Amino acid sequence: MTKKQTSNDQFSKYIKWFWKTIFAGISFVILLFILASFGAFGTLPSFEELESPERNTASEVISVDGKTLGKYAYENRTPVKYKDLPENLINALIATEDERFYDHSGIDFRASVRAVVMLGREGGGSTITQQLAKLLFHGEGSRNIVERILQKVKEYVIAIRLERQYTKQEILTMYLNKYDYLNLAVGIRSASRIYFGKEPIDLKIPESAMLVGMLKNASYFNPLKRPELVKNRRNVVLGQMYKNDFITKEQRDAFQATPLNLNVHREGHSDGSATYFREYLRDFMKTWIKNNPKPDGTEYNLQRDGLKIYVTIDSRMQKYAEDAMKEHMANLQRVFYKEQKNNKTAPFYDLDEDQVATTMEQAMKRSDRWIRMRKNGASESEIKASFKEKTSMSVFSYKGEIDTIMSPYDSIKYYKHILRSGLLSIEPQTGHVKAWVGGVNYKHFQFDAVKQQKRQVGSTFKPFVYAAAINQLKLSPCYKLPNTPYTIPAEKYGMAADWTPKNSDNKYGGELTLKKALANSINVITVKLIDMVHPKTVVNLAQSVGIESEIPEVPSIALGSVDLSLYEMVGAYSTFANKGLRIEPMVLMRIEDKNGLVLEQFMPNSKEALSEESAYVITNLLEGVTESGSGIRLRTGGTTYADNMVTGYPYKFTNPIAGKTGTTQNQSDGWFMGIVPNLATGVWVGGEDRAIHFAGLSRGQGATMALPIWGLYYKKMYADKTLKVSKEAFERPEGITIETDCSKQASDNTSEIEIGEDPEF
Repeated sequence: MTKKQTSNDQFSKYIKWFWKTIFAGISFVILLFILASFGAFGTLPSFEELESPERNTASEVISVDGKTLGKYAYENRTPVKYKDLPENLINALIATEDERFYDHSGIDFRASVRAVVMLGREGGGSTITQQLAKLLFHGEGSRNIVERILQKVKEYVIAIRLERQYTKQEILTMYLNKYDYLNLAVGIRSASRIYFGKEPIDLKIPESAMLVGMLKNASYFNPLKRPELVKNRRNVVLGQMYKNDFITKEQRDAFQATPLNLNVHREGHSDGSATYFREYLRDFMKTWIKNNPKPDGTEYNLQRDGLKIYVTIDSRMQKYAEDAMKEHMANLQRVFYKEQKNNKTAPFYDLDEDQVATTMEQAMKRSDRWIRMRKNGASESEIKASFKEKTSMSVFSYKGEIDTIMSPYDSIKYYKHILRSGLLSIEPQTGHVKAWVGGVNYKHFQFDAVKQQKRQVGSTFKPFVYAAAINQLKLSPCYKLPNTPYTIPAEKYGMAADWTPKNSDNKYGGELTLKKALANSINVITVKLIDMVHPKTVVNLAQSVGIESEIPEVPSIALGSVDLSLYEMVGAYSTFANKGLRIEPMVLMRIEDKNGLVLEQFMPNSKEALSEESAYVITNLLEGVTESGSGIRLRTGGTTYADNMVTGYPYKFTNPIAGKTGTTQNQSDGWFMGIVPNLATGVWVGGEDRAIHFAGLSRGQGATMALPIWGLYYKKMYADKTLKVSKEAFERPEGITIETDCSKQASDNTSEIEIGEDPEF
């Protein structure tokens, strides 16, 4: 055999081995795919899972004006449909992640070969479909090379299945809905809302480019931590959009020069709008879920099943209410801090040092720290010692959270200094709750001042006494009673002693019409009225119009000695505005599943509580409070005080407003209840403990503490013409027999009294 023949034989052998190797390699790859498709390397998603890959969908709370107030989420994800995505977002995604997306069937072999040959330096080989497969069915890639290869094979198989079952548009939508953009932003809708405060369809080109840029690695390209890095990445995306002819060179250059323009709206449970309301709703939904199983008998999961919860809250009114409260409370808090500098037992009054120590110890024992340490076996002395150790913490302030070093004991005392507040608005004709503000900051103050809390209501209870007298005796607002001390004998109602209450200013004399008496919160006349109709009659009426708490049948309730919730009080006052028809407050319109199927529709419960004539007369009486009584500053505007006083606000309302202020013993609670024909609103302000209050009546009365929030809130709403909050007069019933126009009566012989607010006891 010649040398040449030997050489040819060796070459043929190499060729055979080459093709055998190629064939073996191809066969091995095919075998891998076949084995993977049969689940040899781990379970593949079932047909059902592919049909419904959108899991862990947040349940959404939707306002009556169509805005998302918040979510209950395992992961904060609310899927959107393709039609809700802007074209510029789709263009940015395809230009950056998968230029041949519309030309392949799940796998881009050119990109895969390029990625292998270039070791990923020229970009990855995964298509959008493969990335979706990874997100849906195994998440992060393994660092073990063998495991990663097997994962990649599974991605190929799943990608092909996805392409067979879904359109290109559906795949793009699923991918954007699934990706975790960090900072509680799972999916494109949450990301759009959290980073830019808007729905995806409203995204501009640079905003879409930023969100697409984050798809490379959201942990690394985090706009809240590395804004410059994210901006550079966004500009790469804009460059890709230009390269693929989605934008012009001029657009690219202009967009690349713009800042990120973030407008961050966090969507944690402590963030966003109506936080206290959403927590109340969460508890309601737990009960609803137990009583309303799925068709298969299992329970809905509030965090994963994507329920749509349509509520009566109006997002605009809710925002105005929250803004009004923060605006006034920040100012009131500044004045309170200044007063406490001269208080040796700050922030407490009426307590000696031992009582202060007891109060603080009780607060410590209610804290999470105490409960946690006690559960872990720590002794009481060890726990108390831990409260004196300084540590790093973030504390609330009206200018934002403050990072500081403070002992837990001092932090409790710091928070005791901060005044609390609550506001509730109800539409009387429907019972719909329109705004619910349980406090100034849910993260730091989680006790809800609307429904969870009950406090002494003071003079705001007096209208129930007047309403009982009007309803039973048909008294006119012009009816006169003597403004003189009045004694109720002990034996009449089984009291321990005779009761002779005083007026707050100790001024007496002459006769007063009921309208003037209520306007100026005259105690002795209110007591005479409750004695005329009996306390039981007043209790029955109060419960009929909406008070659910137990009320003792004793004369002292006339001056507001009972503890009630803001929720009860506003619901009851709504009955006056609704012509005596009691409609139970409601917060839910309907609940739908994630596919839009209505699971329950909610309807109001109503009953007649008092006559239409009596309801009109009591609103007429209450109008006197804002015309010439303790609520008159709604008409004239507040006075601007020196730096040590609360700054007044120029409300200057001219429309009819029925209202009542209330101040309890030692100024512990300040109230204002105000109603116009289509909206009833109540406001409460006070300290966490009754011993936390202003020292004097000028700052501590309801007209100073609570009324300004009401005034600011309504001023904001009246400025918004889309809301249509009434400015009209209360509708006068036909055939009314009780005279309400006191100018038609003979002039009265009342003595002039000083307008003011009263602590009732």
